[in-house]
Amino acid sequence: MMDPLQHELYEDARIRVKQKKKLFFHFVVFILGSIFLYIANEYLVQDTTVKWYLWATSIWALIFVLHAINVLIVNRFMNKKWERTQIDKLMEKQLKKREELERQVEKQFPVSNPSSSDTQI
Repeated sequence: MMDPLQHELYEDARIRVKQKKKLFFHFVVFILGSIFLYIANEYLVQDTTVKWYLWATSIWALIFVLHAINVLIVNRFMNKKWERTQIDKLMEKQLKKREELERQVEKQFPVSNPSSSDTQI
């Protein structure tokens, strides 16, 4: 049985491997799809003066580059540790704001302590 920290590290690593595996699969499909588009444009279409496969392949390449940036750069730096740090910063900021608001309310509306008043029964 794994302790919670090891389990969390394992899950993070498993997710990263899955992301990289999908990226590699996307690359293979992109290469095969580009070859298919080229063949379709050159040999299956009568008018080969229009090179529409270049547009399709270029758009697909842009999508692949965005996918690669997301997996290799964005997800690498904006991982769970980054999320925790951001959450901690926001919680600290909210706590400070709340404490400041409480101080302002106490200044504007002081609460008298009934035990210290001179009331007689």
